[in-house]
Amino acid sequence: MAETDNKAVTFSAAETGHYQHCLQFLRQSDFDRYLAVLYAPEDRRPALAALYAFNAEIARIRDVVHDALPGEVRLQWWRDLINGTEHGAVTGNPVAALLLQAIQDYQLPRSVFDAYCEARIFDLYNDAMPSRNDLEGYCGETACAILQMAAMILDADAAKSSAELSGHAGVAQAVSGLLRLMPLHRRRGQVYVPEDMLQAVGVTTEQFIKGDDKAAMQRVVAVVTALAREHYAAFEKQPMRASLKAAYLPVRLVPLVLKRAERKADLVAEQGVDLSQLRRQWIYLKSSLKS
Repeated sequence: MAETDNKAVTFSAAETGHYQHCLQFLRQSDFDRYLAVLYAPEDRRPALAALYAFNAEIARIRDVVHDALPGEVRLQWWRDLINGTEHGAVTGNPVAALLLQAIQDYQLPRSVFDAYCEARIFDLYNDAMPSRNDLEGYCGETACAILQMAAMILDADAAKSSAELSGHAGVAQAVSGLLRLMPLHRRRGQVYVPEDMLQAVGVTTEQFIKGDDKAAMQRVVAVVTALAREHYAAFEKQPMRASLKAAYLPVRLVPLVLKRAERKADLVAEQGVDLSQLRRQWIYLKSSLKS
């Protein structure tokens, strides 16, 4: 277990191995959060890496299963594990082992993980997102929850007053992610853009998936961008303790994603929005130095 005072930080051999596994996994699957871990205090990095690796593991379930049912089985395994009803050993799963340690060390609420997994069932199917409220609720149980638990790891006292901060930040981050992943979602037949928002700009779910009407897709990009901007503006108005800064570094990419999406709105549906590693690293560095 890590020492959390001013002494040199030490980890057990098992923790070190699990931590290195999570870092490598994040570097390949979620580079934004991988960088965020490196900006955190050294003694908090293993817990953050475990939390983010858990998120990445769940996010990729749709990619590694052919049907929804096996995906639900995987989600249930994680729920049982976190709630203490899975009796199998976790020594062979570094992410699970380190996550359980983080939950114990930082008293992360198991009910939040359970709600997170419940919300993620939506990812396994091709049901359309019904409304803006439903999308914001989905973001609240997923991206916002991850941000709030990251805050708890970094500074439990500061996290007590950061729920609204995490709420707006998580929605902004997740909605901007819809722009980055729009081509993938369309290929799968997934519609995360809410039906009421599509209707507001005169686009059906079928037209969205087909994506051959560039003018229609530009209107979709515009309405998604507006929602992300609304929440990002609210996020920026919230006070943030310096001790929590590392948790919100990935959110600082949102303005750049939105700017690029607006600049090439006719290409987002086919190409998504890509950010270079160098650009992301520069934004992180600039944000970390900002008072």
